[in-house]
Amino acid sequence: MNSETLFSNIKKKKSYLCIGLDSAIEKIPSCLSTSKRVVFDFNKEIVDATAQYAVAYKPNLAFYESRGVKGWSELELTVDYIKSNHPDIFLIADAKRGDIGNTSAMYAKAFFETMKFDAVTVAPYMGKDSVQPFLSFTDKYVIILALTSNQSAADFQYFSSKKNKPLFSEVIDVSKKWGNKDNTMYVVGATKASMLALIRQQIPDHFLLVPGIGVQGGDLNEVSEYGINKQCGLLINASRSVIFAGNQKDFAVKAAEEAKNIQSEMEKILTIKGLL
Repeated sequence: MNSETLFSNIKKKKSYLCIGLDSAIEKIPSCLSTSKRVVFDFNKEIVDATAQYAVAYKPNLAFYESRGVKGWSELELTVDYIKSNHPDIFLIADAKRGDIGNTSAMYAKAFFETMKFDAVTVAPYMGKDSVQPFLSFTDKYVIILALTSNQSAADFQYFSSKKNKPLFSEVIDVSKKWGNKDNTMYVVGATKASMLALIRQQIPDHFLLVPGIGVQGGDLNEVSEYGINKQCGLLINASRSVIFAGNQKDFAVKAAEEAKNIQSEMEKILTIKGLL
């Protein structure tokens, strides 16, 4: 999937919503408690209820890896189900990997060949040779951590270099030379929306994955105002606020209602921006 295909799907669904499958087993409604594949069954119902409003899903691997082999098995079932039943969906592994080249090559193989994800989040701290193996795959995206939404992002990401530029800005300037808008995206937290104007000057054409709306308090309209480009250029993620909108038997209906609310706001924004 390239940026044109992704933008086409955004226009079709009138949405740039990414739903995070942060499927914490302790939060899954009790009506699924007897299931032998409780996380997969939960994900399946959430996806089927919300896929008409979302262009992407983003499983956070920590919620699967923490459960060992069973967690990995249910992640694979989730990926296979989405690929088979909702093939237009852009599927992101929220893995935040990053290591020396030969190790990164194995991570890339795991997520792009074995698991069939369309994209993976990558930490660029170790430099180009830790990211390059992911970029060797065609029709796949590397999503580079640039400016995150957590409170402690300021510990390092705002550190100024000798060029009087914050570290996150240096990361973008250097790494944007490694790929292009059809194989590279960047993570920019919604709680740092005011920085998007600067970031858009650096990477006007790339897509940005923006976590942090909903429970974390990021503002959809503010992020969209600073971040939208001529191809929309945004995938705005909502996780807990959508998938745990309800905790009874109608949890999937409640998730769909919340996803629809976000999609409706996105449709208005896309219309105002002249992208529909």
